Amino acid sequence: MRLNILAQFLILVLTVIPLKGHSSPLDIRELSLLTVNSAITPATYDYLKRNFDSLPATSLIVLKLNTPGGLVSTTKDIITLVGRKGRPFVVWITPEGGSASSAGAIIASAAHFIFMSPGTNLGAATPVGLGGDINDGDGRRKALNDLTALVRSLSASRGRPAKPFEKMISDASAYTADEARTLGIIDGVVSSEKDILSFVSGKTINLDGVSRNIVFAAPKVKTYDPSAGQKILAVLADPSTAYILFLLGIALIYFEFQAPGGFIAGSVGLCFLILSGISFQVLPLDWGSLGLIAAGVFLLILEVFIVSYGILTIAGLAALITGSLFLFHDESGYISVEYSVIFSSLAGVILGLGGIVWYLYREEKRRLNIDDFFLPIGARGQVLTKLSVHEYQVRVRGEIWRALAEEELSVSDPIAVTEVDPRGLIIKIRKDHSSL
Repeated sequence: MRLNILAQFLILVLTVIPLKGHSSPLDIRELSLLTVNSAITPATYDYLKRNFDSLPATSLIVLKLNTPGGLVSTTKDIITLVGRKGRPFVVWITPEGGSASSAGAIIASAAHFIFMSPGTNLGAATPVGLGGDINDGDGRRKALNDLTALVRSLSASRGRPAKPFEKMISDASAYTADEARTLGIIDGVVSSEKDILSFVSGKTINLDGVSRNIVFAAPKVKTYDPSAGQKILAVLADPSTAYILFLLGIALIYFEFQAPGGFIAGSVGLCFLILSGISFQVLPLDWGSLGLIAAGVFLLILEVFIVSYGILTIAGLAALITGSLFLFHDESGYISVEYSVIFSSLAGVILGLGGIVWYLYREEKRRLNIDDFFLPIGARGQVLTKLSVHEYQVRVRGEIWRALAEEELSVSDPIAVTEVDPRGLIIKIRKDHSSL
């Protein structure tokens, strides 16, 4: 009886032991091509994240990479995304003459497979500041040690030698395609998607701690280009562009405080600050997009009360279009709006505003001579401050004027402009009895 039990136990053990380390098949039915041909910015992360979320589970994600570098924070977000999603990920440095420098090299170290086209290079990943190299000291050592530890860990998990990646960061080393292949830090030099399929077929990778054997079942090759909103965001998210937007926003808001009353500079400056907040990744993209849409609507409403000669309308439409493209720029979200719907709705708004502007322009031309077109003759306003018995400060068309009146007026009285002295910036007014 004991021998029978022992025999059954040995059979079970001998059956299970060969299964240890056995790779389960990973059926690949699509080669999904993503393209990054710019700096690594929050726009890059948004583009990759939305595709990682929406691509079929049976796809092999291939990132065609050509970048001069980018933000370290975004680079780490992308690496975390690759690890968290547990999707087979390939980096292909292409086309000829392209490179994966700085942040691109670190992202490549996180890929399950790295390929390079002939004539490309990989490396030079020493961190730098916005204006140049980071000064020697604790800050530089901290940045270098952090990144070298990161690539060392990634190299160990992917089964690659870590030393060449460490030299990319500590010594700014860079390697050609042949040098990288000799060092064993890439998996091959390829010229087409077919070469990648041929090389990867039958290989084993580790996904979420499980060994998976890649099996192809007549996969199709499909390219996923960035949407219009992501392309605009890629331009705005460049660190230099983002900084310029930030400075413009601050300058316009400062000008609004220095010369209050028009609301034009402050409103446009607010839009620039929202854009810079999105670009700096201070504002989440969705919340920033809603902020732009709200600012656009506010600017269009403000145009009704303030004569800006179309500046507020143009700024409002630009904010509305940009916010809509950022918010509804992918089919993987909970809310998806076709671009045709967005653009047709905005076209209707533009045509409606255009009709109103044309009507007002026609009426203004009938009433005034061309020399007086931009002067507020006949315009109505309100008394803001009483300076003396017959001298006042009034608001007309959103502008603050010094005014003279023959009759005595009180604060908040409605007025109408009768004459304008453009050289002295003084207007003559009378009480507007029609508004009483």
